[in-house]
Amino acid sequence: MTYFTNAKFQMSAPDISHLHQDDGIEVAFAGRSNAGKSSALNTLTRQKNLARTSKTPGRTQMINVFELDEQRRLVDLPGYGFAQVPLAMKKKWQKSLGEYLQKRKTLQGLVVLMDIRHPFKDLDQELIHWAVSANLPVLALLTKSDKLKAGKRKAQLLMAREAALAFCGDVTVHTFSSLNRQGLPELEQVLSTWLQLDK
Repeated sequence: MTYFTNAKFQMSAPDISHLHQDDGIEVAFAGRSNAGKSSALNTLTRQKNLARTSKTPGRTQMINVFELDEQRRLVDLPGYGFAQVPLAMKKKWQKSLGEYLQKRKTLQGLVVLMDIRHPFKDLDQELIHWAVSANLPVLALLTKSDKLKAGKRKAQLLMAREAALAFCGDVTVHTFSSLNRQGLPELEQVLSTWLQLDK
């Protein structure tokens, strides 16, 4: 049994102004619409349908909040960069995303999910820069690691860790696969620290 199986859906909000009061501890998950964010959340919580996965990337247009206990939450931010949404909506969303990262006091860390074959695209970098400027620790999670053979996977990880140094912030990089749970213990370890589970 792991602590993360406690996760249960709490609310959906169209933007950060609709979130509940700013207390307790939150960890947010963000990523391109096809980065496997919902699958990662389901793998972490050992629940098949906690975060809705869909064949059409970019279906998560709301901020979804999952409660772990009275003080701790996981926040699933809308996927970006792929969804067929109007430009005005994208701009509005980018603005509120920046506000959330920089003004939300309860936010203790940001997990940025990226397909291991295409890490650190422009929007990923923008997101990480925002988080670093807000003094937030970032976990860059290279998803779908099962798609690469071991040697190539290791090379991609080393390359990504090298690239992460350029952000000049607290940016950790790990590989992850929802399919075979590779990297799950590392993800749990980082989240446990951010959520202060050891206290």
